[in-house]
Amino acid sequence: MSMAIWLTENSKIIVQGITGSEGSKHGRRMLASGANVVGGVNARKAGQTVDFDGTTLPVFGTVAEAMAETGADVSVVFVPPKFTKDAVVEAVDAGIPLCVVITEGIPVHDTAYFWAYAESKGNQTRVIGPNCPGIASPGKSNAGIIPADITSPGRIGLVSKSGTLTYQMMYELRDVGFSTCVGIGGDPVIGTTHIDALKAFQEDPDTDAIVMIGEIGGDAEERAAAYIEQNVTKPVVGYVAGFTAPEGKTMGHAGAIVSGSAGTAQAKKEALEKVGVRVGKTPSEAAVLMREIMKNL
Repeated sequence: MSMAIWLTENSKIIVQGITGSEGSKHGRRMLASGANVVGGVNARKAGQTVDFDGTTLPVFGTVAEAMAETGADVSVVFVPPKFTKDAVVEAVDAGIPLCVVITEGIPVHDTAYFWAYAESKGNQTRVIGPNCPGIASPGKSNAGIIPADITSPGRIGLVSKSGTLTYQMMYELRDVGFSTCVGIGGDPVIGTTHIDALKAFQEDPDTDAIVMIGEIGGDAEERAAAYIEQNVTKPVVGYVAGFTAPEGKTMGHAGAIVSGSAGTAQAKKEALEKVGVRVGKTPSEAAVLMREIMKNL
């Protein structure tokens, strides 16, 4: 059986905020893509049901109830920013293995709180996000807002800070295909890092090579480079968004601010290339590099 990281064909997904506009829209899309969505959570609408194109799903009052009734092991969070901290804490308390936080605009101290909370509970719950597109294992399952039909199943692992660049890379390499694509989000504090994904892809027997998309700001890519040097034997291709970004400006994502030479695209590119990662100057160039690698494997 072909594997994927963290999200497989056996994953049972619930949507926290399933009755809201985003939760219902993307709950419907996940179902249509073949993902096994088994219910939703909204404390005020517990006991009701939602209908998505002929599929009726139960709405539960809590994540714990939803897990007990459906066997759910993944939650996708589509609740407004001011309620997200409580929603993630609830998911962690219930012990759900994977919690994918799509919501953007969450105060950093709230994210820091629920990240630390998950850690204090022994990291039984992997948090992906916030402000991320989620995770997709093509042909198996899809938890979040990644379009399900832009790529095919294959043997490349993808980890990206940027949502749109996740989609672009998936589309550019659609003929080669992916084992799992993880959008980790671009906020300063995130639950799952490049390194977490690199470790999982390195250990996954069905991933042969890895694409890592970073962006300016912070030192996540430099730390990933150090990790790759010590621990990753599979070929890695990188792309760093922001080669043309002006210094001292925060670009799009809250974490993408450059101070001095640290955090620049060039510095990140050099750190990655030093450890043998081939880095494209554009997403398309990175895709070409990966295609070459896959041909030669």
